[in-house]
Amino acid sequence: MALRDFRVTVDVAAPPERVFAIMTDIERWPEWTSSVTGIEQLEPGPLKVGTRAKIRQPKLLPAIWKVTAIEPGRGFTWINTGPGVRVAGNHFVEPIEGGTRVTLSLQFGGFLGPLVARLTAELNNRYLKIEAAGLKRRSESAVDGE
Repeated sequence: MALRDFRVTVDVAAPPERVFAIMTDIERWPEWTSSVTGIEQLEPGPLKVGTRAKIRQPKLLPAIWKVTAIEPGRGFTWINTGPGVRVAGNHFVEPIEGGTRVTLSLQFGGFLGPLVARLTAELNNRYLKIEAAGLKRRSESAVDGE
């Protein structure tokens, strides 16, 4: 994996359908991950190709992410673009014995992608780990309003 690629995997003791439902209910992310302080979905309805969301994260400027691919029950990819940089965020689940394996990743592309990735590497790794841990906690919780 190149320096511009970041990935974290976590096993969750909950069915993939539950993990996927929590993961794709993006406006509720601030309830379970401190790596996101706010998400505003800009198109109503379930997550689908073309859905855009304004995301606020600590230490980062607000950013618009657009869903470019979705596999129902499996995961989605969204992208954020800026001058000279394109970031793809991937959120996928797969069934394993006793639950679900979640893989979260970021890939930086574009002319400035490698530089931005290098400058934000520590933050990217930390936020992916926080998000994975929060998704695991929420998914395994018996009482969470879901």
